[in-house]
Amino acid sequence: MQQTTDTILMIRPINFRMNEQTAVNNYYQKILDNVLPQTVNAKAQQEFDAYVEKLRSVGVNVIVVKDTNEFDTPDSIFPNNWVSFHENGDVGLYPMFAENRRLERNEDVLEALENAGFVIKNIVDYTDAEDEQVFLEGTGSVVLDRVNRKAYCALSPRADEDLFIEFCEDFEYLPIIFTANQTVNGERKAIYHTNVMMCLGETFAVICLSSIDDKKERRNVMDHLKQDGKEIIDITEAQVNNFTGNMLQVRGVNDERYLVMSTAAYNSLTTDQVKRLEKHTKILSSSLDTIEACGGGSARCMMAEVFLPKN
Repeated sequence: MQQTTDTILMIRPINFRMNEQTAVNNYYQKILDNVLPQTVNAKAQQEFDAYVEKLRSVGVNVIVVKDTNEFDTPDSIFPNNWVSFHENGDVGLYPMFAENRRLERNEDVLEALENAGFVIKNIVDYTDAEDEQVFLEGTGSVVLDRVNRKAYCALSPRADEDLFIEFCEDFEYLPIIFTANQTVNGERKAIYHTNVMMCLGETFAVICLSSIDDKKERRNVMDHLKQDGKEIIDITEAQVNNFTGNMLQVRGVNDERYLVMSTAAYNSLTTDQVKRLEKHTKILSSSLDTIEACGGGSARCMMAEVFLPKN
């Protein structure tokens, strides 16, 4: 059982822009004034290509599937919300809050993986929950400790408690449930995805503890992380706003570990935090300014980890 993989699936965008349907509860999205939509898309594509290049340059196997013009899918660049790939050959398909994001679910993606020699044995499909207005957005809503079989979930309009528990039963994880908030115009509001305020590496956890307002819940999360020998690297809400929680550890050439993040995330880390992280892993960063501003997501959201067995 591994916490990290050397294979990542990514979707190259074709019509990237700010998605008005997700902006209702993703408070990180911004409208870029006086920037034409085609400019936004072109910049996002440039950022995407440079990011893929960086991952490949350190030996990460990146499988890129190009989005199509068939549907209006402005957020297709974030595939980890609708699909997850597991060691036993299971694929999870997830119910999405925004109606236009449901159109991102695409058989071509599964085909591309099979063509690359990966084995899909079984599809676990939760998408019927959309009919009940119940959502759980993949590894955006759920942060997995694959080795210790624990799943962390910050409840929000996009992460339903009952469905999360069902997921944990199906995939054999212990559920660790809490609420994480951010201050929006003076009010505490739920952070839309767990992976914005928390990242789990093999031997460390980057987490915004102050976002967990309930002390008991905060203590419970910390206890689990400590119990599993993770060094806790606490980040601030200001850092979360720079997507410092939205990181992913991957494996490159010679099994070298890399913690992947955006340039904005890296620049917001303190010298001490960088030192502490570098004891565990190398750091790889790439500029994702346009994607972060319009999409309200960052480096982690763009990578769907592939743990499937190979032929």
